[in-house]
Amino acid sequence: MKVSTKPKSRALLGQLSDMDLRLLRVFKTVVECGGMTAAELELNIGASTVSRHVKDLETRLAMVLCRRGRAGFALTSEGQQVYEQTLRLLASVDAFRSSIDDIHQRLGGQLDVAVFDKTATNPQARLGEAVARFRAAAPGVRLSLHVASINAIERGVIDGRFQVGIIPSHRSSESLAYADLFGETMLLYCGQRHPLFTGSHTGLSWARLRTHAFAGLGYHSPNMELSHRAELPRKATGFDQESIATLILSGEFLGFLPNHYAEAFEQRGLMRAIAPKRFHYACQFVSLVRRSPAPSRATQMFADCLVAAHAPA
Repeated sequence: MKVSTKPKSRALLGQLSDMDLRLLRVFKTVVECGGMTAAELELNIGASTVSRHVKDLETRLAMVLCRRGRAGFALTSEGQQVYEQTLRLLASVDAFRSSIDDIHQRLGGQLDVAVFDKTATNPQARLGEAVARFRAAAPGVRLSLHVASINAIERGVIDGRFQVGIIPSHRSSESLAYADLFGETMLLYCGQRHPLFTGSHTGLSWARLRTHAFAGLGYHSPNMELSHRAELPRKATGFDQESIATLILSGEFLGFLPNHYAEAFEQRGLMRAIAPKRFHYACQFVSLVRRSPAPSRATQMFADCLVAAHAPA
């Protein structure tokens, strides 16, 4: 029998070292900041050092991860794949460190919490109180707060990038555990240039609203559910409340916004709520954590602080 003498292929990276983890963290920051120059402020090292770290990582992995030059910063297809795997790897490393802290019965490491945008102005949201409770109980934990879309928060909690998420309830996943927190009222608004800004809204029906262009969120959410149910013609798409507000301010579109967020625009005469007793819906915000593996002590403590802060007086 002929025996093949062809050498076996092996992973180019070999063993993963602390330096590799450092290079991957630098690369992650560069991607999320959108380039070397922006990343130097976040990393507190010079742009030339940042560039050298990325080059060292490319040499280590034997692939080009990004293009940089006059045209700007852009990931290669390989770079995008490495970035996605980096997120998973670093999340696993942080989870391991949290587990070791749990074994030693101490609370340390980093906790990444992601929140849907424009919650700070909601009088029902007591996230600041929850953070204060958590800091008093676990001062050794480094807290990182992120703002992201509903879908990004759900995916991030499931894959371990975020340990706790806070979003409007819109569907459930068997992979996640939920807890009710606070409510939010969404009203329909138009900008001052819109035909509905002046005059009476008496007798205005959903059918008449369908003659106007609507701006809605571009992913599964209570906003999308209502717009589909009411058959509102979505002519523009936003991916956060800020973008919906901008589209409304153009005077070209109707759109739903949290009443607490839109209040400042109303006071300046830039927006008007359209028949708020008729055209509105309610959102219930929930916290979410991953069911498996079981949340770390720090994760569970923060989730408990959220529930305690929002408990009825």
